[in-house]
Amino acid sequence: MSFEGKVAVITGAGGGLGKEHALMLAELGARVVVNDLGGAVDGSGQGDAADLVVEEIRAAGGEAVANKDSVSDRDGAKRIVETALDTYGTLDILINNAGILRDKSFKKMTLDEWDIVINVHLNGTAYVTWHAWPIMYEKNYGRILFTSSVSGILGSFGQGNYGAAKMGMVGLMNNLSREGASHNVRVNCLSPGAETRMTASVPGADDMDPDNPSDDYHPKLVSPAALFLVSDDAPNGRILQAARGQYASDAVFANRGVDLGLDATWEDVAEHSEEILATDDMALKTTMWSE
Repeated sequence: MSFEGKVAVITGAGGGLGKEHALMLAELGARVVVNDLGGAVDGSGQGDAADLVVEEIRAAGGEAVANKDSVSDRDGAKRIVETALDTYGTLDILINNAGILRDKSFKKMTLDEWDIVINVHLNGTAYVTWHAWPIMYEKNYGRILFTSSVSGILGSFGQGNYGAAKMGMVGLMNNLSREGASHNVRVNCLSPGAETRMTASVPGADDMDPDNPSDDYHPKLVSPAALFLVSDDAPNGRILQAARGQYASDAVFANRGVDLGLDATWEDVAEHSEEILATDDMALKTTMWSE
């Protein structure tokens, strides 16, 4: 697989997953915009993480440029895409990877802690994608990847804000994959598992060293899935799990259900609840109504 000549923007690429995506894409010939604000896991502060990754790519013979704008700022999101256009003239691949954590149970969470996580993960993904979309749509080529999470797809204690944002990405993917299909713009989601600064900050991960991730949870084991999802042969509208060298798909399934007629009451639903909630006849669901 080659990405020779392709131009890729990767947000949150100053470390962890984003850095590995950037290194691997550059090694395979892509010209990369390495975006990273360089802040802490909670989103505060700024730094030079993007510059360091660019230096590493260039030292290996690749092409890269740094951008330090915040994805959650609308003007910043625009500048991220403009960096690709001003430097390389176009944009082929967008990997939305930037993220922060403000973990807390919903009972104890402030609305500010809710807003900042939603703004970075969901709004930030939408902002950068919105600016990239017309470029890809008009050139009849684009590959866009959202970084979702099991915290949204399956749920996780103490991550209501993060999980809601991550599942929101799945909803956005479901819609954009349909809107872009006629113009060869494919949109997918990645559900990764790796040792990074973010996962190291989660309670119970005290022994994790994000600067020296273990071999079995190294971020580089996620990147092959990411690269497949932004390749020429990428699927469209799919969710891939990737962790520890294991790769699988997530999807929405529905059972056969029960037709209770146009006069259905809540008592009818309660009476047939076992059939309605049954999981032994599930089938893949890709449209609003089952045939």
